[in-house]
Amino acid sequence: METTTTATKGTTVKVHYRGTLDDGTEFDSSYTRGEPIGFTLGSGEMIDGFDAAVAGMAVGEKKTIRLEPSEAYGDVNPNAFTTLSREAFPEDFPLQEGNKVPLTGPGNEQFVGTITTIDEGSINIDLNHPMAGKDLNFELELVDIEGEE
Repeated sequence: METTTTATKGTTVKVHYRGTLDDGTEFDSSYTRGEPIGFTLGSGEMIDGFDAAVAGMAVGEKKTIRLEPSEAYGDVNPNAFTTLSREAFPEDFPLQEGNKVPLTGPGNEQFVGTITTIDEGSINIDLNHPMAGKDLNFELELVDIEGEE
């Protein structure tokens, strides 16, 4: 059986990573969780730039990358905001700017919005991904390629 020496489209890989913003703030880390993330390259499971950076890596290889918004979660969409009535929220819901709100879209898809402002009778919610519009830095380490001995 032929083994894969580098990660290519369609291979299942395990990657350890540390994600930071330009100011050094860590927003995610598989090292902190103690478990690498597994995914199939080219399947759309990961953001484009992350996926592309892992392609061609060999097990044990490490690299640091910087992704522009277009390679990650996109730019902030100025139309991705909504206003909901206070009555749409349970009485015990913590209404506070910055709090996350679980929502259901028209096709029953689940997503999370962020409360931006609270008015007397309404709540304004940002529907953009929290990382939209941000440059992201990743330290990557390819840990495993499925099927490789």
